[in-house]
Amino acid sequence: MSHLLRTSRLFAWLFLTGLSVAVIVGSGFYLYLRPGLPPVEQLLDIKLQTPLRVYSKDNRLIAEFGEKRRAPITIEQIPTIQLQAFMAAEDARFYEHFGVDIKGLARAAIELVSTGSIQSGGSTITMQVAKNYFLSRDRTFIRKFNEILLAVQIERELDKNRILELYLNKIYLGNRAYGIAAAARVYYNKPVNELSLAQMAMLAGLPKAPSAYNPLANPQRAMQRRDWILGRMKDLGFISPDAYELAITAPLTATYNATETEVDADYVAEMARAEMVRRFGEEAYTDGYTVTLTVDSKDQQTATDALRSGLEAYDRRHGFRGAIGQLDAETLAGENLSNAMLNYPRIESLMPAVVTAVSDEKKEVLAHVRRFGPAVMPFESMQWAMRYKTENLTGPKPEKPSDVVSVGDVVYVRIDELPQAPTAPENGEQEEGITTSGIGQPVKVSLMQVPKAEGALISLEAKTGAIEALAGGYSFGQSKYNRAMQARRQPGSTFKPFLYLAALESGVTPATIYNDAPIVFDDSELETAWRPQNSSGQFYGPTTLREALYRSRNLVSIRLLRDIGIPQTLDYLNQLKVPVESMPKDLSLSLGSGQLSPMELARGLAVIANGGYDVEPFLIQSITDVNGETVYEAPDVVLCEQDCDTIETEPANIANEAERSPATTAEVAPETRVMRRLADERSVYILHSMLRDVVKRGTGRRALALGRDDIAGKTGTTNEQRDTWFAGFNHNLATTVWVGFDQPAPLGRREFGASTALPIWVDYMKVALSESPSAFMPRPNGIVNIRINSDTGKRARPGEEGVFEIFKEEDAPAPLSADDSGPGGTRGNGDDLSRQIF
Repeated sequence: MSHLLRTSRLFAWLFLTGLSVAVIVGSGFYLYLRPGLPPVEQLLDIKLQTPLRVYSKDNRLIAEFGEKRRAPITIEQIPTIQLQAFMAAEDARFYEHFGVDIKGLARAAIELVSTGSIQSGGSTITMQVAKNYFLSRDRTFIRKFNEILLAVQIERELDKNRILELYLNKIYLGNRAYGIAAAARVYYNKPVNELSLAQMAMLAGLPKAPSAYNPLANPQRAMQRRDWILGRMKDLGFISPDAYELAITAPLTATYNATETEVDADYVAEMARAEMVRRFGEEAYTDGYTVTLTVDSKDQQTATDALRSGLEAYDRRHGFRGAIGQLDAETLAGENLSNAMLNYPRIESLMPAVVTAVSDEKKEVLAHVRRFGPAVMPFESMQWAMRYKTENLTGPKPEKPSDVVSVGDVVYVRIDELPQAPTAPENGEQEEGITTSGIGQPVKVSLMQVPKAEGALISLEAKTGAIEALAGGYSFGQSKYNRAMQARRQPGSTFKPFLYLAALESGVTPATIYNDAPIVFDDSELETAWRPQNSSGQFYGPTTLREALYRSRNLVSIRLLRDIGIPQTLDYLNQLKVPVESMPKDLSLSLGSGQLSPMELARGLAVIANGGYDVEPFLIQSITDVNGETVYEAPDVVLCEQDCDTIETEPANIANEAERSPATTAEVAPETRVMRRLADERSVYILHSMLRDVVKRGTGRRALALGRDDIAGKTGTTNEQRDTWFAGFNHNLATTVWVGFDQPAPLGRREFGASTALPIWVDYMKVALSESPSAFMPRPNGIVNIRINSDTGKRARPGEEGVFEIFKEEDAPAPLSADDSGPGGTRGNGDDLSRQIF
């Protein structure tokens, strides 16, 4: 008995000694590690790495930037059964323990001692929160002890639901998905509350090993993990046996779902991204900002489509440049033709395809389209493909398919018609917007080629400067060069409205007569004698300024600039805030030989469109942070007539500045943008009338297809057709289109602004103005209508044929005297006619 007592006391003392040593060691570790542990309060301030999202003004997703896909969610938005699925997989006693599961820790400690590493974690959900938010992923004892200490602290300071919410928003679930909401979208394209029980269990199996149990990469192992979790849920009483049986028989339904953008606006998205990085640095990608732009989704998509269609139409007019590659017979006999074409990228809606058979008898071509499989190409879709020789010359029209392609040719095609029952690739991943066709079901395609010509379209709200739509090229994926903002090209005759506006402000009138006749200049600024011509090569004699503008007479513009003066014109351009750094200081300025970007020209056009007020284009309407708080709002815009420096700046909420009338003195918010008058309103009003004639009677007649009477604009074509333009507007919307090559080269002698840029402009404006009534600039005071003789520019005599013209009161033709019978015309200010004729 005494031996038993002594033995018991020995074991008791050993136990107490061991316990004391453990307490001392643990306390030592705690005292050593505690100062380096972060405070739990940081959890409440931590910003989850949430991507930058860009939306149109009507809340359509344009783009998402950031490596991590995450959509923070509250625990109230997550179904209880989903929470239980994660607890069954990761921590069944989550609501019972104090942050540490002793049994799990003991198991992990034994593994660490016996193997030198931890093979299976003993981490609770709280410990995973500590690790994910604060600690490294090193599998060491020190890190584990830190994890335990932090977990205990977290449990003391946060409630269980908050901890679980932090966990479900932070965990990595594969395929760049962070958090349960992002994973539900990536794998099932559903919000969390619409997932089935089987799908919930599948997601709950991912935290343990996002790659090993990934339903896309390892579907068999993922199903085993899902079924184990369903069994755990049944054993724990989370689901009924019937629900278990139903869920365990559910098939694998996970597919890869990339973030689906709703608007094709890559150039606009890149502009927004660059501006956000400029404002917020690299945190722009991770802090969950939402950017709302000024672009309208419908108009933006139309701009993108119109530009692409116009460039493709130009390209087809100049013929087929041939196959982009060739596959040999051995490759064609292989089983995976799609892999053989991996070096040929998809470009927007154009897919690479290899010709597998050519049948002249059936008038069709068989092909294999990458990611789609077998395809048939009817000869009707190839009849445009005359062989390209030069920009001015093509071969004969093809008569049969073999005139165009041969077996083994790799060409671009567009999918015209898909089979009824497409299937997805085995791994669930696919190119955005692409669906693989069913085996043996050929798709119908048309022959295409990627245009070499490029273009840009900019559409601005004339009164505010808000960018309504912008397209910077055919394909952002092919070239990130934003021609709308970065290209500097000669504007050609689209520059003439600025010259004519300067003339109108100097006293010239639409009825002023100038001689459209040959002229030669020996100018010291020009290296050789300059013999300018009209685009037609002909000369038309005495011409009113109105007709000279709508017929785009170059010789009249040159004489007009000579009369006004080059320095005075450059000063006036400065007044309009049109950049003059790249403008020549000779008479070629009159023909648009300077350089402007499409945006600079579009902005100048908007100044004319809105009646002469300054315009500052802007793209970002608002920025909100991850909590929905507004961190930036674009200033309201006020059009200011006079005394702009004395405008009172009391806060005011201006709801719709586009409808606001010009202010002389106004109460505006401190952040209001005041747009001053830059041009005389009467001169601008007269110019509107002259530019409407460009559409009604001149080079812009194709715009009549819109069926509107408020459209004004100007075509532009530079020497050798290297740059072609159309800039058009009504009082509310100003849109400019440019077409040319990135490396300036002739587009072809039959190509002009009216044939390349104007059709794109019409296709866009047809949609952009479809729901808008006519918008004319209001007629200002001081304008008179006078009946004139169009041959002389003078008032028409009684009984004499004449037309009505508009003038500023002080520039109106002098009243006819009883003995006035001279046939000549004069400027409204009485200048000698000889100056205009000679």
